Amino acid sequence: MSTELVLLEGPVPKGYADARIGHGKTLHIAGQLGWKNGVFEAKDLVGQFAQCLDNILAVLKVAHAHVNDLASMTVYVTDMEVYRTARKQLGPVWRERLGNFYPAMALVAVTALFEPEALIEIQCIAHLEHES
Repeated sequence: MSTELVLLEGPVPKGYADARIGHGKTLHIAGQLGWKNGVFEAKDLVGQFAQCLDNILAVLKVAHAHVNDLASMTVYVTDMEVYRTARKQLGPVWRERLGNFYPAMALVAVTALFEPEALIEIQCIAHLEHES
């Protein structure tokens, strides 16, 4: 495994890790939008979240990396209240793609993203133990 969990005293975080230690080469994954081939098929946050994760998984695959290589993730949303309301729907989407693995994460509300239809963008850093 190219990342290891850092456990802090106190309550265990739900849906994210407080910190991870990375080993090996670093892979920086640019902000991934909820589109496929430049087209937003989903107009809702949950659908775009799913596509963002699929896009991240595609980058990991090309880089010969795995979900557990993700060290950190920054999620940008254009409407925090919509995100809060959708949390119960987002959990199964996450688990379907990433299982119970959680990188260190931050969730940030922004006024807009570059693509007007985008409701969410996710940027990641991964560590690869192997040489590519």
